[in-house]
Amino acid sequence: MSDDLQLPRAARIFVSFVALLRANGFSVAPEQTTSFLAAIELLGPRSLEHIHQAGLATLAPPPERRTTYDRLFDIHFRGAEAIERAEGEDEETVRLQEEGSGEDEPPLADEANESGLAAARAKALVERRFAQVPISDPLRQLSREAARRLPRRRGHRRRRARSGPFADLRRTLRDSVRNDGEVLRLGRMRRRQRPRKILFLIDVSGSMKARTEENMRLAHALVQAAGNVEVFTFGTRLTRVTSALRLKRREQALSAASFLVSDWDGGTRIGDALQAFLAVPRFGGYARGAAVVIVSDGLERGDPTALRDAVAKLSRRAWRVSWLTPLASAPGFKPQTEALIAIQRFVDDLLDGGSSAAVVAHLLSLGARRAA
Repeated sequence: MSDDLQLPRAARIFVSFVALLRANGFSVAPEQTTSFLAAIELLGPRSLEHIHQAGLATLAPPPERRTTYDRLFDIHFRGAEAIERAEGEDEETVRLQEEGSGEDEPPLADEANESGLAAARAKALVERRFAQVPISDPLRQLSREAARRLPRRRGHRRRRARSGPFADLRRTLRDSVRNDGEVLRLGRMRRRQRPRKILFLIDVSGSMKARTEENMRLAHALVQAAGNVEVFTFGTRLTRVTSALRLKRREQALSAASFLVSDWDGGTRIGDALQAFLAVPRFGGYARGAAVVIVSDGLERGDPTALRDAVAKLSRRAWRVSWLTPLASAPGFKPQTEALIAIQRFVDDLLDGGSSAAVVAHLLSLGARRAA
């Protein structure tokens, strides 16, 4: 007999709310669910506010995810009223969507959302399902060659070397003790090479719909191959999906990302999204000294001036800015759109991004650039 059949009918709506929280990345232990039901019984409850307060006290959502918790509560218990508010939001405004503190459990591919019809309708507005396809040859190449071909930088720490610009005095003195004070050879040191940060920005707007799924698979392969990669999606919202893509199983990682991103195949506000990215100090720090790769067709709906200013500022922080667009797949490509013309002088590369092979080839070629 299933757990649902053993539950009293009145308790099912509260248990399904806990299932909704888990499906959206909240960590809720079984003991918390029991406490939640006990608190509701103690309070009556006489109003939705009593249920809301019982959930806050027993389910303990993290403070940084309180807004998400309140939104899910409204969708589950207020139903159509909350969904109408969601459908009426202004999509012309870029919003930041956080993953949380990184300590929450991301939703897994096989977790069911048993929140009822209203929540299922709300989830359908934002969820995207990724087809299960075999990993492509370019992604295999990326996983195989990333460690030695992705860009690197000189670190501040030094290591022993046969030759180098720095003298290893400690090693030299130690060797001289063994040779009765004679200095036979001066030890040398050089700076260690460390992996360079990579910032991967993916356009998930409607004009990039044909490439979105493969770009997300590529981002997952990149995150798995290198430990210092940050991935954001943008359209009418800017969303950090790095934590979701750190899940090892690709299906689970993409399923987790699908819950986070709510502007799949929507409008395009590239300039506003990049401005929002740079306005958050923590996000802007990801770009400092990084190899920034933007995969977008550059079909901007907003003011190209905002895009130009954002890319100019990004180029001053980053080690290298690469803009990969499917429009550059033809030989002899020259930018024709107003947005690409505006940002051309601020990017180091304006190349083909119309296939995984082209994007992977560019990522692996960055390692051949001179370390700075």
